[in-house]
Amino acid sequence: MDRRRLGLEDLEDLATGAWILGTGGGGDPYQALLELKQLHADGAVFDLVDPLELDDDALVACVGKMGAPLVIQERLNDGTVIAETIQLMEDHIGRAFDAVMIWEVGGANCLQAFLGAAHRKLPVVDCDAMGRAFPQADMTTFAICDLPAYPWTLVDIRNNSVIFAEAEDWSWMERMTRRVCTVVGSAAATCKAPRSGREVKDCTVLHTATKAIEIGRIVRRARAAHEDVVAAVVESQGGLVVFRGKVSDVERRTTEGHLWGQLAISGLGDFRGREFELSFQNEFSVGRLDGAVKVTVPDLICVLDADSGEAIGTETIRFGQRVAVIALPAPEILLSEKGLAHVGPRAFGFDLDFVSLFDQAAGR
Repeated sequence: MDRRRLGLEDLEDLATGAWILGTGGGGDPYQALLELKQLHADGAVFDLVDPLELDDDALVACVGKMGAPLVIQERLNDGTVIAETIQLMEDHIGRAFDAVMIWEVGGANCLQAFLGAAHRKLPVVDCDAMGRAFPQADMTTFAICDLPAYPWTLVDIRNNSVIFAEAEDWSWMERMTRRVCTVVGSAAATCKAPRSGREVKDCTVLHTATKAIEIGRIVRRARAAHEDVVAAVVESQGGLVVFRGKVSDVERRTTEGHLWGQLAISGLGDFRGREFELSFQNEFSVGRLDGAVKVTVPDLICVLDADSGEAIGTETIRFGQRVAVIALPAPEILLSEKGLAHVGPRAFGFDLDFVSLFDQAAGR
């Protein structure tokens, strides 16, 4: 199985691109990137493997952090905790893993697979279970494909650990793990249900780590050339600029292990005199232009710094920032009828049918 060894620049690009793909969630990757850099300096290797080259019976660990972004910014930034969830799962199932995969490619959660894999001396598979970031365990390609949600291991920084041996379905797994996560302080490391190589090939969004690296590279090169970074990202990814303006109001609250809120942006330039509002549950979910729905999940709604192109998370966005709101196309599996049942607007509590912004732009 061929491996692509990632260098320091690749890791930096990965963090930049993953933060954009996080759609406001997944956690700011800054601290996780610092840890990756330290591991790299200490001689750790970061190998990326193509999921299509996995043996069908290979065993893959799927890892990520769980909790509210505001809390995670202050706690649980040590890759050894992610590695502990992998060890706990191996002990529970009585078998060692062959590789690690990303739970969600968005934000810091993308980097958790690389941290855990480095500590366990395993490669990372170039795929994830969302193609972006989502706030709940039942909002994944695994749930869409009806794969088992169990077993699941959870570890916090206080040496508390829990093994969820069974769950009726992904919704129940989300409810149980979220409750425990909230009890331990809304921040925990998790290893999800082990996946076979065949399941990884059939039921994930493929080559998303490579996609994140490519986006990061585009950002880096556009900055170096003093080009419009936002335009460079949009053009390279087939995206659309939805709005440009200045943040005029932010309201957020942390409850039930999630960060909820609303964001208001007053238009600038071509959008002067118009208003844009974003709702979020960890990630941006619905955008309204002058009160009318403009864009919704599962289209990727990303807020970037208007000048640097740096992604801005729901936990850090603040009054007065000049931003660009862009949309990127969603992976096809999320757009299926079953996919929309898991990740469409109604899954977030909105009485809305999904209409792709990209279909609207194409006149479909």
